[in-house]
Amino acid sequence: MALMDFIKKQFIDILQWTEDGDGTLAWRFPMAEMEIQNGASLTVRDSQMAIFVNEGTVADVFGPGMVKLTTQTLPVLTYLKNWDKLFESPFKSDVYFFSTRTQLDQKWGTPNPITIRDQEFGIVRLRAFGIYSYHLTDPKTFYQKISGTRDSYGREELEGQLRNTLVAGLTDLFGESGVAFIDMAANQDEFGKAMFGKAAPMFAEYGLALDSLVVQNVSLPEELQKILDQKIGMNMIGDMQRYTQYQVANSIPDAAKNEGGMAAMGVGLGAGVGFGQVMGQAMGAALQPTAAASAAAPMSADEVVATLEKLHGLVEKGILSQAEFEAKKAELLKKLS
Repeated sequence: MALMDFIKKQFIDILQWTEDGDGTLAWRFPMAEMEIQNGASLTVRDSQMAIFVNEGTVADVFGPGMVKLTTQTLPVLTYLKNWDKLFESPFKSDVYFFSTRTQLDQKWGTPNPITIRDQEFGIVRLRAFGIYSYHLTDPKTFYQKISGTRDSYGREELEGQLRNTLVAGLTDLFGESGVAFIDMAANQDEFGKAMFGKAAPMFAEYGLALDSLVVQNVSLPEELQKILDQKIGMNMIGDMQRYTQYQVANSIPDAAKNEGGMAAMGVGLGAGVGFGQVMGQAMGAALQPTAAASAAAPMSADEVVATLEKLHGLVEKGILSQAEFEAKKAELLKKLS
């Protein structure tokens, strides 16, 4: 009867795993009461590693290659089971395969804004996101801490943990950097390198190696971004007098197309320049004229209007091109007193 039971047993001669591309990181070879034949073939491909687990203990780890499973190639299993070198019988052991391929284009980001103290804006809340890549390097650690005895363990199950690991040190990183938000766009590479340095040891604790980390964007929440846009707009306007003059001058060609337009424009230009001067004086304590404007010879508004009328007439006659007119217009505006 014992002989018949032995004959009915199913023996495994080949152990291998062909990945199906679904993001599986760990996969247990299906045993179903089968036993591994002594001398069976184990094939581990270049993008894989395998471990043998005997009675809950990791016994052997195999890298890429093909080996015959004997007491010589399984010394730890042999020791655990007290097998001698003459052992010829089949044996049972759980076999797990692990994918060591690089997991590319993994997303990370801050689910909620991070509050920091900014040099220029005071207390602000920042968002950040980017991509990273990693691969499995230590199957024993990954098995013991992550995948365990599961039939399979997928990449998606690990994403949340890895993403939170990356974001965990981001608050301290922003605070320690001392870089103003307005300058962060120019320092995203440095932030990425600093985040990589903080996260790599935490990945290693799971048996993983962090290959790359990129910071793609650092931004403010929408309401704070609007305030920043207003501040940028005011900085771009700068000298209110020159801004008003620019706005008025841009309307001259359109006014010249209408009957009496240039004459009426003379009044408008004078009023616009006067308004600009008043605003410029009000903001003069904070804003300084440019060196080019202070060095140009001053002209009255009436002189500018008269000259522009003449130049526009030359454009209509084809003597001056529109580009030449625009260049002269810009030059004259610099001479307004």
